[in-house]
Amino acid sequence: MKLVRFLMKLNNETVSIELKNGTVVHGTITGVDISLNTHLKTVKLTVKGKNPLTLDHLSVRGNNVRYHILPDSLNLETLLVEETPRVKPKKPIADPSIAQLEQAVIKPTSY
Repeated sequence: MKLVRFLMKLNNETVSIELKNGTVVHGTITGVDISLNTHLKTVKLTVKGKNPLTLDHLSVRGNNVRYHILPDSLNLETLLVEETPRVKPKKPIADPSIAQLEQAVIKPTSY
């Protein structure tokens, strides 16, 4: 399962997100999109070296995230189960006439 698909299932979970610049965001996930952009509510934003800010809503751009820190109470086994199992595509059946042509090609010999 891809990480983004796992994170998309974490609606209404309270997480901490550490950003690449050292800022820590703590809040409740309202949604995660395919670009790993994370939307949170009831947020406490702690910029490195400054006092924490409290915000109602915040969106974090996916490429700025270093870590998603999950709560210990999260049941990973149920979240990691894929709803639809993967179906391996069948290999195409080779046309026998093409295989015969490949064998019939005369390869140059070294003199």
